[in-house]
Amino acid sequence: MNITNLQTPINYLKGVGPNRADLLRKELGIHTYQDLINLFPNRYLDRTTYYKINQLQQNSSELQIIGSITAFKEVGTHRGKRLVATFQDATGTMDLVWFRGHKWIREQLKLNTPYVAFGRVNWFNGTFNMPHPELELLEDHEKSLRSAMQPIYPSTEKLSTKGITNKVINKIMQTLFMETKGKFVETLPEFLLSELKLIPKSDALFNIHFPKSQNELSKAQYRLKFEELFYIQLQLILKNLMHKSKIKGLSFNHVGHYFNTFYNKHLPFELTRAQKRVLKEIRSDLGSRAQMNRLLQGDVGSGKTVVALMAMLIALDNGFQACMMAPTEILSIQHYTNLVSYCNTLNIRIKLLTGSTPASERKDIQETLENGDLQVLIGTHALLEEKVKFKNLGLAVIDEQHRFGVAQRSKLWKKGPVSPSHATQREEAKQAGSPSIPPHILVMSATPIPRTLAMSVYGDLDISIIDELPPGRKPVKTVHRYDKNRLKVFRFIKDEIAKGRQIYIVYPLIQESEALDYKDLMDGYESIARDFPPPEYQISIVHGKMKPADKDYEMQRFTKGETQIMVSTTVIEVGVNVPNATVMVIESAERFGLSQLHQLRGRVGRGADQSYCILMTGHKLSNDSRTRLQTMVSTNDGFEIAEVDLKLRGPGDLMGTQQSGVLNLRIADIVKDRDILQTARYYAKKVLRDDPSLSKSDHAVILSTYRSMGKYKNIWNYIS
Repeated sequence: MNITNLQTPINYLKGVGPNRADLLRKELGIHTYQDLINLFPNRYLDRTTYYKINQLQQNSSELQIIGSITAFKEVGTHRGKRLVATFQDATGTMDLVWFRGHKWIREQLKLNTPYVAFGRVNWFNGTFNMPHPELELLEDHEKSLRSAMQPIYPSTEKLSTKGITNKVINKIMQTLFMETKGKFVETLPEFLLSELKLIPKSDALFNIHFPKSQNELSKAQYRLKFEELFYIQLQLILKNLMHKSKIKGLSFNHVGHYFNTFYNKHLPFELTRAQKRVLKEIRSDLGSRAQMNRLLQGDVGSGKTVVALMAMLIALDNGFQACMMAPTEILSIQHYTNLVSYCNTLNIRIKLLTGSTPASERKDIQETLENGDLQVLIGTHALLEEKVKFKNLGLAVIDEQHRFGVAQRSKLWKKGPVSPSHATQREEAKQAGSPSIPPHILVMSATPIPRTLAMSVYGDLDISIIDELPPGRKPVKTVHRYDKNRLKVFRFIKDEIAKGRQIYIVYPLIQESEALDYKDLMDGYESIARDFPPPEYQISIVHGKMKPADKDYEMQRFTKGETQIMVSTTVIEVGVNVPNATVMVIESAERFGLSQLHQLRGRVGRGADQSYCILMTGHKLSNDSRTRLQTMVSTNDGFEIAEVDLKLRGPGDLMGTQQSGVLNLRIADIVKDRDILQTARYYAKKVLRDDPSLSKSDHAVILSTYRSMGKYKNIWNYIS
């Protein structure tokens, strides 16, 4: 079967026609024969067994029976009227019942002829009955393609009301297989099929739609899942290889004054083994003459900022500028403050640019940035504005990258014009058809992404992971307490304040109910003020309705230690660094997601003292809420927490709309099929390591399939 035939519009398939084709297009996105083949069932009804009437149990399950109709009768009157047929096999009789369509049904069905009846069996008035059964002549049943494991296809309410039932989809699927003779182009090479004991493509497609047994279905599912994940991984790894070979990078082969002075004299603590390893990976990238495109993952407080700063110092040592972009003003201010404190003896010119930077200061930043006097610029997406022009941007660090769209991030690429002093690199850029060599990109994420998800979403980035905390950091102790324990919790808070410590008390903020959240916060504040009265205790309050200046004033009071308690909404999730704060109380903790709970907990444990996180809830909790709270109590490992989050929420939800495209899978599930994903990635890497251009005859099938990928918008449109 030629692959192009599968691009035939669906309306040309017998039994479909223009009206049904229109509905299938709108409701299920089925435009072609190809799309229909790749409409995989959601689940299956096991029709491998035929029951005898004397084997039926009073438990109302779906099953099938072979028998004949011996008589019809109409029972009841008016609206309660129903048609009842006596259905008989060698062991007994039961009733088949219809509440509508009596006349049509009587005309269609034959007496004393063998049928297969399928449906849900009920026990009523001492007799078994099957309402609205699916009936098929035994003779047709034995001849049809319909399998013993009956597929249930995805559907919508509109399809059902317009008569495109599961039975209809099953029928047109049979027609398609008859028309194509069930022959499909193989998309995996022979060596993979034999090494992994995978069944051929044609068998896999047939057995996914018409499986005769659970064993055949499992083999088909494994084959198709592997194929889907293999080509996604191949695509991502190839993208990365092409990126490295085609996109020239600025070569930073000099480690000089800035880096060495900072490392030898001003590093505030000994780097962890993980930080050293990651720094080595970054240095290797920066000196490779290919553009760095690296994801730096690390838990809250693992020291990503210091690593990013040291990468920026390498850029400065090579005569280039660096920038760091953060998603919120509060986070960019925090980065700016940290970097200034690290670099105050290095005589580095650093500035901050956000939406609220005054016009006069902004003008000065733009001028000094363009003439090269300004070496490092920290800021929000204000960095992406047209007016912000660098003289020679060498490294861009992007924090919490999932908060920026792809289009936004790509604007940074265009901000790297090569200065006249770098003639060789200017020539290379010219040859690459680009006016400039793009800066190296380092993406940071404090929300640990499960490794399986990272392989799928960031497969085209190189990944570095800082998986240990700096020495001297004590893990935060986390406990779950119910509202009835509040007085004990308050006593504990008073003890901590007596030791000179500070406390956060956080209330949920869910946008849809801002008024309610505000009320929760104010009620909470009033009850805390009663239990912690002035002048002995001072309380700060911070929430989204405050003016930025007032918010800043309250935060500064807490940072300076003028107040012992900060009552706030989740505005303190990122951007507040108070090493003296040792207790984080999270009110209505069941209303927070796992990653948010983990981020909030990361606000404490930043000093040398033991810190605590107290999760407060009522007694009524859902199973998911209990799982989240138990996870927080049992582990401080952000990667472990992210795995649980992935299982609870699913990949699309976890990544947000920006990143969900790659996860729009037809048959595989990256949570449940993580082992298949790892196998697929292993073989994709192995193939490309052996043959990066896929030019060997063994890889011809992979190459032709991969080339077809560009032609159709959906991955499944090329792998069949």
